[in-house]
Amino acid sequence: RIIGLGALKYFILKVDPARNMTFNPKESIDFNGNTGPFVQYTHARIRSVLRKAGEMNIVPVLSPDKLTIIEKEKSILKLLHDFPAVVKDAAANYSPALVANYAFELAREYNQFYHEYTILKESDTAVRDFRIFLSQLCGIVIKSSMDLLGIEVPERM
Repeated sequence: RIIGLGALKYFILKVDPARNMTFNPKESIDFNGNTGPFVQYTHARIRSVLRKAGEMNIVPVLSPDKLTIIEKEKSILKLLHDFPAVVKDAAANYSPALVANYAFELAREYNQFYHEYTILKESDTAVRDFRIFLSQLCGIVIKSSMDLLGIEVPERM
């Protein structure tokens, strides 16, 4: 139920309010496109990473002096930094589409990162811990974005 309702709400809210749209049920539930289920799945994936870190008794400690941040991580950090401005802009323009599309962009960037780089099995503990923190921040911001849209995100999928 969470996924179906999220798919419907997201499909409607991702469109700029000044534009016309046609609802496409099949497109709204695609797990690979700009859809609610894609964003919800990304949140569930992040929660899984964090659960596994807990099961491995990993207590991340940030060591910025021992860390080199790669381009993909910088891209994610920039998106996380932009969140308050996106929310402010969405409110000023009465456009929830800005928040919806932001959530998709963050989810897309995180998924690319997740597929290209190791997180929990990273041998450099400073890098591993940073990536766990980055995952946690992405999860918080994705959840906050979806909360603003009235869409629930599951812990597991």
